[in-house]
Amino acid sequence: MKVILQKDVQALGKVGDVVEASAGYFRNFLQPRSLAILASTGALKKREEDLEQIKKKADAQHQLAVALSERITALGTIRIIAKAGDGGRLYGKVTNKEIAQALSQAVEQEIDKRSFKTVDDITALGTYRTTVRLASEVVAELNVEVLSQAGADAADAAGAAKAADAANADATDAEAADEANAVGASA
Repeated sequence: MKVILQKDVQALGKVGDVVEASAGYFRNFLQPRSLAILASTGALKKREEDLEQIKKKADAQHQLAVALSERITALGTIRIIAKAGDGGRLYGKVTNKEIAQALSQAVEQEIDKRSFKTVDDITALGTYRTTVRLASEVVAELNVEVLSQAGADAADAAGAAKAADAANADATDAEAADEANAVGASA
């Protein structure tokens, strides 16, 4: 007997598949658990309509995954602060959960910790390469820089110094422009 699967069934197939099942298997297992319905002409017609909607939804989710992948790749590197001892060894490991939290904050969107694949265990300070699988065919690559608290403070100080230098340069340029305008106005 032909049936339409309503949910994924490991031995038979995926949602929406039309499969052959014995009458007893359908009556005693699939139907009571709402895993399948009989493949009548009306049910087959409804299945076609449902498949179109499922395909549109899947295409939209794929486009969102591609856009998120581009945002992650544009980030390039995320920083994670960890406690480290002598020689740069961490007190523990940096886990996928910590990477997911840091990345979620950076892109302002929830990222599942199970979508990460790191090449090495992160047990020391340094930069590591990781991949993020956002959909079946959408993968983003990302660098994870692990810093100790002291290293993070130094990096923040260096960033603040660069920002201050840029602000001073802008202020000097503005003062020079004001002086030029004042000289031009008095002449």
